[in-house]
Amino acid sequence: MGGTPLLPDLGKHCSQESCNQLDFLPFRCDGCDKFFCAEHRSYREHECPNANMRDRVVHICPACSSSVFQVFNEDPSLTLRKHAESGNCNPEKKIKKPPCCPVKRCKETLTFANSNVCKSCGVKTCLKHRFPSDHTCCSSSGGGASNGNHGNTKFLAAFAKRQGRQCESSTSSTKLGKPSGVRVIKVS
Repeated sequence: MGGTPLLPDLGKHCSQESCNQLDFLPFRCDGCDKFFCAEHRSYREHECPNANMRDRVVHICPACSSSVFQVFNEDPSLTLRKHAESGNCNPEKKIKKPPCCPVKRCKETLTFANSNVCKSCGVKTCLKHRFPSDHTCCSSSGGGASNGNHGNTKFLAAFAKRQGRQCESSTSSTKLGKPSGVRVIKVS
């Protein structure tokens, strides 16, 4: 019995043998259906024998890739065997893994939003590796890659010529025409 002389049904005593404290807001364990104080309310504190009763353990069927719930205190192999014999196991419905980026050590899953098809080699890669230099592009036709490399080499050649000189020639500034009141000062 718990409570006070005026309200005898108020509160419960803790079911832990070493405690037996009167608690006016007791906790009922859903595993063993006993009442406990705040200190002994967890499964671990009162060593509940049915602590794992409410756990939801799921196994993936190796044949059909569907999830199978394990019944409390049942062997996982027995659960999978029951699933296979139930008629719900259909190996034709096995879920295939989504495609991943083919670049070494990249595990990015390719979807419609984060994938790119290389124009020169046709390989589908993630956005991080969309450039030919990032995915070691080996174009067999050489059409798209050679045009891109040709433009790149032209740029590098022009850049190498200009090193050491100013970017703007004097003839280009006269063609464009300087605004009035602006003076050009050379800083050396």
